[in-house]
Amino acid sequence: MYPSPVDPKPGYLALLESGALDRRVERLYELLSACTVCPRDCGNNRLENVLASCASGVDPVVSSFTPHFGEEPALSGTRGAGNIFFGNCNLRCVYCQNYQISQDFAAQKGNTVSVERVAEMMLELQRRGCHNIGFVSPTHYAPQMARAVLLAARAGLSLPIVYNTNAYDSVEVLRLLEGIVDVYLPDFKYADSAAGWLYSKVPDYAERSREALIEMYRQRGSGLVFGEDGLLKAGLLVRVLVLPNNAAGVSESLAWIAETLSPRVAISLMAQYYPIHRAASNAKYSDLSRSITAGEWEEALGALEANGLGNGYQQELETANRYYRPDFTDPKTPFRDIRDFSAGARSEELSLPRHRLARDSGQR
Repeated sequence: MYPSPVDPKPGYLALLESGALDRRVERLYELLSACTVCPRDCGNNRLENVLASCASGVDPVVSSFTPHFGEEPALSGTRGAGNIFFGNCNLRCVYCQNYQISQDFAAQKGNTVSVERVAEMMLELQRRGCHNIGFVSPTHYAPQMARAVLLAARAGLSLPIVYNTNAYDSVEVLRLLEGIVDVYLPDFKYADSAAGWLYSKVPDYAERSREALIEMYRQRGSGLVFGEDGLLKAGLLVRVLVLPNNAAGVSESLAWIAETLSPRVAISLMAQYYPIHRAASNAKYSDLSRSITAGEWEEALGALEANGLGNGYQQELETANRYYRPDFTDPKTPFRDIRDFSAGARSEELSLPRHRLARDSGQR
C-alpha cells in the first residue's frame, strides 16, 4: 500500500556485477543465427542480415526516443518515461496506432542504428531526467536490447527497464531476460486466436501470449514495487485494450488472468481505441471501424469487478483517445505532451488520461 522504504536497484546491475549479464547477452544473440526470438520461429540468420517476417536484421531500428508522458502515472511521473520506440514489429495489427513505424519496413530501414547508439540513447534519457527506460515493441530486438542494457550499465545506467510488449513473446527469451527487465508491461490483446489471426496476422496469439504472461508472472508475481518517489520500479502490469464489438474478448481475458495468474495482478484497462490504419478503411475490419461505446466500457469495468481485479489503472473514456494519436514523422515528439491539453481546458479535464484504482507494493 505504500512505497518501498528503500528504492530497489535494477536487477541488471547485480547481473552485471556477477558476469551473468554478459552470458545472457551471448545466449540471446545465439538465437539470432536461426531466429527463434519470437514465436514466429522464422529460422533466418539475422546475424547475416537475412530478413524474415519482422524485416529486421542484426542492427536494431529505432524510430524515436523521447520522454513520454502518456504512460501510466507511476511510469510517466513528472519527467516522463524514457521511451525507445523500436521500428518494425512481429505482429501486423490492422489498428496499430504506431503503424508508421511498425509496418512501413522500407521507410524504417533508414532508422537502423548500432547497439552502441541505443546504449547512448538510454544514457541520454537518464541525463534528461526520465524515470525509467521503456522499450516499446522490443520483442524482435530482445537480444539487441539486452546488449544495449549491458553497455549502458557499464557506463552508469541505473534506471529501471520497462519491457513494453505485444505479449507475442518467446518463453525462452523471457527466461533469459529475467533480472534484466524490471517492469513487464504486456498488451494482452485477444482471448481468441481467431481474432489474433484476423486482426494481427498470427495464428496462435492467445496460446503464445498466455504462455508469455505465465512466465512474466513467474518472474514478477502480482506485487508492484514502488520507490520512495511513488514511481514503479518493478513488477508486472498487464494492459488490456477494449475493442468495439467485443473483438478482443476482454471479459474472457480478465477471467483468465484472475483464475490462472492471480486476482491481485495489476491491470491497466484502456479505453483509447480509435479506428486507424486498415481498421479505418477496409470493410473486412468493419467491427473495428468506430470507437468503443459507453456501454462497452462499462461492461469491461464490470468484468474487472466481477473477477476481483482491483489493482492497477483505468483510462477515462471521454478523453482517452485524445492523446494517443502519434505522428512519427516528427521523431523527437511523436506524441503531444499530455500537459499541452491543459490549455483552455476545464479543470476536470486537466488530469492525466490514466487514473489509479489501487496499488499493492508487496512482492508475491
